[in-house]
Amino acid sequence: MSTMRVRSHPYVVQERGASGIRPVIRGTHTPVRIVVGYYKLGYSVDDILNGLPHLTPAQVYDALSYYHDHQQEIEQDLAASQDIGALLRKYDLTMDDQGRIGRDGQR
Repeated sequence: MSTMRVRSHPYVVQERGASGIRPVIRGTHTPVRIVVGYYKLGYSVDDILNGLPHLTPAQVYDALSYYHDHQQEIEQDLAASQDIGALLRKYDLTMDDQGRIGRDGQR
């Protein structure tokens, strides 16, 4: 995976992965959208740090700052990560009536 530093955000880099380019916290592969997801659920920075103990306060604050500077990008990333139908199509999976996910005939 290649990374590219984001100007004015010392802890956020753009990382190229299987799903395209996304902002992550440098050295952790933790997507900014994960931190933002917790934040939008009402978690405090201390709560986020308890849930993601590999991060530092500076990394969390920088991820939130990046979100506020690039809100539309992160909102789109959040929406895409929550679209189960898109994930099923992307990986050629199906979901049965009981909510089990797999390939046809492999559940």
